[in-house]
Amino acid sequence: MPLTANNNGFFGRHRWLVWAAGIAVAVLLLASFMSRDDAIPVRAATVERSTIRSVISTNGKVEPLQSFEAHAPVGTTIKKLLVKEGDRVKMGQLLAQLDDADARSQAARALAQVRASQAEVSAMERGGNREEVLTLEAQLVKSRNQRDTAQRNLEALKRLQQQGAASPGEVTQAEDQLAGAEADLKLVQQKQKERYSQPEIAHVEAQQVEAQSAYAAAEDNLRQLNIRAPFDGFITDRPVAAGEYVALSNKIATIVRIGAMKLQLQTPEQRAARGKVGMTVLARVAAYPDRDFTGRITAVNPSVDPNSRVFILEARFDNPKGELRPGMFANARVILPGGESAIFVPRTAVVRDKTTDSFQIFTIENNTARLRVVVPGEVEGDQIRVVNGLAGNETVAVTAQHELFDGAPVQVR
Repeated sequence: MPLTANNNGFFGRHRWLVWAAGIAVAVLLLASFMSRDDAIPVRAATVERSTIRSVISTNGKVEPLQSFEAHAPVGTTIKKLLVKEGDRVKMGQLLAQLDDADARSQAARALAQVRASQAEVSAMERGGNREEVLTLEAQLVKSRNQRDTAQRNLEALKRLQQQGAASPGEVTQAEDQLAGAEADLKLVQQKQKERYSQPEIAHVEAQQVEAQSAYAAAEDNLRQLNIRAPFDGFITDRPVAAGEYVALSNKIATIVRIGAMKLQLQTPEQRAARGKVGMTVLARVAAYPDRDFTGRITAVNPSVDPNSRVFILEARFDNPKGELRPGMFANARVILPGGESAIFVPRTAVVRDKTTDSFQIFTIENNTARLRVVVPGEVEGDQIRVVNGLAGNETVAVTAQHELFDGAPVQVR
């Protein structure tokens, strides 16, 4: 019996359904491959919610925290200049040598006066100079011999008186001679111990102090003629040249330490009470326009300038790499405590529609771009605040916005 098709089976009865399902699957697969090929590649970022800071915006000039000006201690000539503007110097390094001939002469004279006063004091402590001491010692020996002779003579006369060989008058005369000899001896001894009176001693001591002070001043003047760096730093000014005559107090060089700098910041009178010691200060200079230098307020001037009606805040900035230099102009923001919650997105996520003059952001939802009109706020570095238009939990496109449109398929890279 020949085999024949069974048209009464499921495939035979529903052939059109099977073909329809196959076509539908093919269409879906084709659409999937087509949509994958047409998806716009973008980079994305997640919206961030953070606290917006309240600030006092101000400006000021960068100044060194420590500086030193070397001045001529006397009118003289510059013998040597060992540095130039821009040189880095170490503490104690010799910067300049000034002519010190007169200073050396003054120091020598002062030293001679010191030695003379010291010799006079020493002589006073010994009871006089060598000749006077020897004379007094000789007088002392003589007086002692005279006293001893008078003592022996008296004793001999007393023995003779007992034997009836000497009269009472001779004994009395011998006693007087002994008393006189003892008095002379005491006088010489007193001269030896108290050679000078108190006024004389005070005068000599005052002369010694004066001589020592004059010598110390001369030595200090001599040292100042060799000008040295008081700390590590840079030479920012050297207005003189070798061989030039400089008058008393003329400036020789200026040295600044740039490891730490300061800003003198002005704040309006009505906001002065908000500036406190310890607050953070962010500053920017033209040399580094996209970088914030962080410092701290170290002093608040308690008085207001009567002309400008501003208060002065002083802020310190650590500057280990020397990027901040004296004289730079800085725009600064004093960060006040507290703040409000705000939404921030990368600056590149926000685009401006020239047709509607509106600001737009494309959010990404299920690999699809969705257009949002937003209201932007202030810029904080590479972030921009979104005042209105976002909830704070979106993912936004940060590249290829010119290719996007509402509903466009995207592929996040």
